Amino acid sequence: MRVKDTECVRFLQWGLPRLRLRWPGFRKVRGQVCKRLARRLRELNLMELSAYAAHLDAHPEEWAVLDGLCHITISRFYRDRAVFDYLDEKILPVLAETRGGNVLRCWSAGCASGEEAYTLLLLWTARHAARASGADLRVLATDVDERVLERARKGCYTAGSLRELPPDLLAQGFERAGRLYCVKPALRDKALFQRQDLRTGMPAGPFDLILCRNAAFTYFDEALQREVLRGFYDRLITCGVLVLGRHEALPPGAQGWFAHPHQPGVYEKRG
Repeated sequence: MRVKDTECVRFLQWGLPRLRLRWPGFRKVRGQVCKRLARRLRELNLMELSAYAAHLDAHPEEWAVLDGLCHITISRFYRDRAVFDYLDEKILPVLAETRGGNVLRCWSAGCASGEEAYTLLLLWTARHAARASGADLRVLATDVDERVLERARKGCYTAGSLRELPPDLLAQGFERAGRLYCVKPALRDKALFQRQDLRTGMPAGPFDLILCRNAAFTYFDEALQREVLRGFYDRLITCGVLVLGRHEALPPGAQGWFAHPHQPGVYEKRG
């Protein structure tokens, strides 16, 4: 069974707001969600999405299933090279200089399979730890999807996921296991992966650096974005850094943040 694109779009425009999600964020990735919806129709022996809408009204617990079908987990190492280059050249050196002797705490929110979290650790270990005056980096990585978190904890990836990673980081951080590349244990032990839904809770903090890229500020509705942003602000140290996706921005009127002029999506908390 295939779901027609027009039918799927109408359904998503109807259903997403009830999950506090926004249709524009899903426009380019709707194919992934529509395929999942078609599979769910087959499981329920339903013929079309209008029947599924009626099923949702009759079975409120099904909304949690639909929410799971809408999780987008696109990830790879060094995704959006300019962002990681900026972290490498401008953000991590400052943290290394100013937080000497302390543990630098980073939160990767919406971490998917862990590529972002491990990329940060690779950058830190290979290029900044030696001059950090005893400081060390720890990464807490959270996602709503337990299946991708299990892959993250294992830390083994195909070559395709690593194709954008600089060669020195690949050589320093991975061991071959057949056709897979596995994060070395010493590095993997510095990342903690936990299930958490940004819509219902956040870790306590405080954090020096928070990355929430291509997640809340793409898929959440504006009111929910503001709630999430308040949570980030409360959990960042003063002058801590928040990194969004390159094509994301803070909701209109957000205060207390300085936007880095040379890299879209990078914001610094002001007191």
